[in-house]
Amino acid sequence: MKTLTRIAAVTASIAAFAGAAWAEDPIKIALVHGLSGSSFEAFSKQAQTGFELGIEYATDGTNTVKGHKIELIIKDTQFKPDVARAVLAEAYGDDDVLMAVGSTSSGVALGMLPIAEEYEKILIVEPAVADSLTGPESNRYVFKTSRNSSMDMQAQALALKPDENLYVATIAEDYAFGKDGIAAFKAALDGSGATVVTEEYVPQGTADFTAAAERMFNALKDKEGRKVILVYIAGGGDAPGKIQALDPSRFGIEISMGGHILPVLPTYKRFPGMEGAVYYYYEAYDNPVNDWLVKTHQERFDSPPDFFTAGGMAAALAAVKAIETADSLETEDLIAAMEGMSWETPKGTMTFRPEDHQALQSMVHFKIRVDENVDWAIPDLVRIIEADEMDIPIGRTND
Repeated sequence: MKTLTRIAAVTASIAAFAGAAWAEDPIKIALVHGLSGSSFEAFSKQAQTGFELGIEYATDGTNTVKGHKIELIIKDTQFKPDVARAVLAEAYGDDDVLMAVGSTSSGVALGMLPIAEEYEKILIVEPAVADSLTGPESNRYVFKTSRNSSMDMQAQALALKPDENLYVATIAEDYAFGKDGIAAFKAALDGSGATVVTEEYVPQGTADFTAAAERMFNALKDKEGRKVILVYIAGGGDAPGKIQALDPSRFGIEISMGGHILPVLPTYKRFPGMEGAVYYYYEAYDNPVNDWLVKTHQERFDSPPDFFTAGGMAAALAAVKAIETADSLETEDLIAAMEGMSWETPKGTMTFRPEDHQALQSMVHFKIRVDENVDWAIPDLVRIIEADEMDIPIGRTND
């Protein structure tokens, strides 16, 4: 009897030790972003800062969830799909991360989707935008906290107040981000009476927009009604400024575009009164999460948070809530917790749509105001466009 008691005591001791050791194992999350080789590096760095702040906020500064420390593993995709696939596989396989977050470029992110399925581990897409990231090429392991092209363009269409007197020419970059965006914009205008008269697509990195601008001018100049060139270009090259320098106003043509990161907003001073839509502006949202983000970012970095910072924070908050609410850290339990999950972000409430795992969220309708005492053009809030005002197509049905 004493022997059995001793065995039971030793067994209990071993179990307690094993349980304590398990509780102390870190939860590893990979941030898989382009940190070199592109002008989009700034987007990645903002997303990483936002993710780190999000973990801090969600854990009350402990960096711990369910007794596990959060360990971030940083991977550089170099903005190359083959590199992205390799480092994501390394994160899942060698580093044994619970989940990964990335990436910055839509084209690169598309290449990462099958790796999540191969390793049967969660991939949170942030901040890449293309609709196709939750489309037929996606899979049940992919969840997307970033907005998509349909949200960009439906909000942009609402900001333009389309009717039968609106004529639009579009210019975008010739890859997934641009193609998906313009397709979504056309879908958003459907039934409004507005007309897209021509579409221009330019290679990434284009610096000379003269030929494309002249074609758009010719397509619009003889139309009777409001004439707009919609610019949907994420990279450099200053397409809006160079098109405006060609004087579209001589044909009664105006330029419209969505908002941008703070370093780009000084260029918007050339467009006072322009209305458009943007994912996030730090003064547009009034909620506890955003209040904390703005205050903390200002204190630590002497600047307000940008919109990829808010996106990174939203992804971190989603990851922590999934870990907190899932029955276990097994992938299937995480998926069950995340499908239909709502959580609070700097933009207010987001919800993962069960069908395709796209996070439904609000957008900001803005009007540009110029204040000589502010370095950038101010996208003043006109109104928040709520998620239920936008008819966002379902990309795929997850099974």
